Amino acid sequence: MRWLRRARQDFSGWNRNVRLFFLANLFYQIGNGMFSVLYNLYVHSLGYGQGMIGSIVSVQSLAAALMIIPIGLLGDRSSRKIILTIGMLITGFSFMGSSFAQSEFGLRGFAITSGLFTAFFQVTAVPYLAANSTKEQRLRLFSFHFSVMLAAQVIGSFGGGLLGDLLQQLGWSETSSLRGALMLGGLMSIVASAPLLLVRERIGGKGKSAETITVRLKPPQSAADRTSQRAEWTLISKITFTQLLIGFGSGMVVPYLNIYFSDRFTVSLSAIGLLISLGQIMTVISMLIGPTLVNKVGQVRAIVLFQLLSLPFLLLTGFTNLLLVAGIAFLFRQALMNAANPIQSSLLVDRISDSRRGVANSLTQTVFMLGWASMGQVQPRIIEHYGTYWGYVVTFSITGLLYVSSATYYYFIFRVKPQTARPGV
Repeated sequence: MRWLRRARQDFSGWNRNVRLFFLANLFYQIGNGMFSVLYNLYVHSLGYGQGMIGSIVSVQSLAAALMIIPIGLLGDRSSRKIILTIGMLITGFSFMGSSFAQSEFGLRGFAITSGLFTAFFQVTAVPYLAANSTKEQRLRLFSFHFSVMLAAQVIGSFGGGLLGDLLQQLGWSETSSLRGALMLGGLMSIVASAPLLLVRERIGGKGKSAETITVRLKPPQSAADRTSQRAEWTLISKITFTQLLIGFGSGMVVPYLNIYFSDRFTVSLSAIGLLISLGQIMTVISMLIGPTLVNKVGQVRAIVLFQLLSLPFLLLTGFTNLLLVAGIAFLFRQALMNAANPIQSSLLVDRISDSRRGVANSLTQTVFMLGWASMGQVQPRIIEHYGTYWGYVVTFSITGLLYVSSATYYYFIFRVKPQTARPGV
């Protein structure tokens, strides 16, 4: 109850643009939750194998990776409201198109389109929130943002699976029931753009914070300013490398979790949706306790602890043949690994000046999606070569090694706290 009262106080203290964003994000993530849990199963129901699913993941991730940096640069120079609105609209239409596609050309084409325009939200959300908040608000704001995202995905994941099973009970075929649920998910993403139309642009209509506008009033940069910029770019490159490792590891496992549970345990759509929803709920809980852990051990140690604690559960998921064990291990892995996300976002915006936050976020997102794109070709081949048991054992183990490497490198990057970037540099 104390947390709920604090959350209500925080929400009322955030400005109107932030509250409208959360409303839009709620609908958008419900649609995304439905799509993410059902789309691979839809492709599978059309008779395609793991290789085709991996190909779709690859082209979608590659499209997102190619769009991320241009959108990040555009977001630093133009209206983030417009970018978010266009991204949600076209993503929703591409989701609806994907639910009717059956040919390889159509499936890949809509995957590319959705990848291109999901990047709009992926890159712009955090800088948008940073520009509409104070430094003191950001950690709790980002924790709330990621929690709302996951809570909405819970509704979408479970609701999508439940709707698919309900339609099958009413006599629809597996493919038709999945298509109907995916259509609803696309519609939700389109509806999400409506609240953003009410957002009021900040000074100059550019969606920029007051910090950025101060830049134009400052004298030419001094040698100290240039040194600070070089230090920032060095820091950005190091953070980007850690995200590349996580992207490789995540790309081996996360896009195929619904197929993993379907192949290894032959469970229903509702059960898969419920399990993934519970994973999101666990993640929400862990994200909400994240700020408390940060207060005790600091941002960097909290990130590393969350990531390392997830590893035993990751390996257990890959090795077990018991559904109950796999389900519990999956829940804890999901919660612990994702709990670090808002802390990482807060750390990045705290240590990177506003003029480079967009490109920094873009670079980290780009390499992450490149990791997914490259593993989309590797993971299916491992499964085909080793089979559905040992294949998943190998992929989950590789992911574990990559996560350990990333967490270790991350710790050494921030072991000595770098000088915090001055606002407006």
